[in-house]
Amino acid sequence: MSAIVATTVAAAAVVTGCAAGATASPAPAPAAPAHPTQQQIADLFPQWNAALATGDPQRVADLYAPDAVLLPTVSNQVRRTRAEIVDYFTKFLKDKPQGVIEDESVDVLDADTAINTGVYQFTLTKDGKAQLVRARYTYVYELRDGKWLIVNHHSSAMPER
Repeated sequence: MSAIVATTVAAAAVVTGCAAGATASPAPAPAAPAHPTQQQIADLFPQWNAALATGDPQRVADLYAPDAVLLPTVSNQVRRTRAEIVDYFTKFLKDKPQGVIEDESVDVLDADTAINTGVYQFTLTKDGKAQLVRARYTYVYELRDGKWLIVNHHSSAMPER
């Protein structure tokens, strides 16, 4: 019986030794976040335009990151805070802007950053009359906490009429 005990103890030592010396294979690296498609980024403009249509400057400002910079079309002031962005849209929304993109180029830089740049046209209503304003634009977007936010928005009226 002592031979059986010795064999069992030896087998247990071998199994324990193998388990102790075994190394677990490394866990697979987490998959890199998927890059957004160009269409997903292009679809952010209609969301912004829909926010304009609400007439609520707070709702428009919600689409901008807290540290966003806005270089607006119809103001000489650079807007660097939410309060300044809200102030701009409070005035701009009085003209009931409706934007249409005429030409756009979307560049997805990485999983969290993209740029949409091109030309858009706004119909503004001033004193009951429609006025068209064509402008060049650039939106820089960052994905923050699962939401695409505008971190930089530059818009300038077309120099040639």
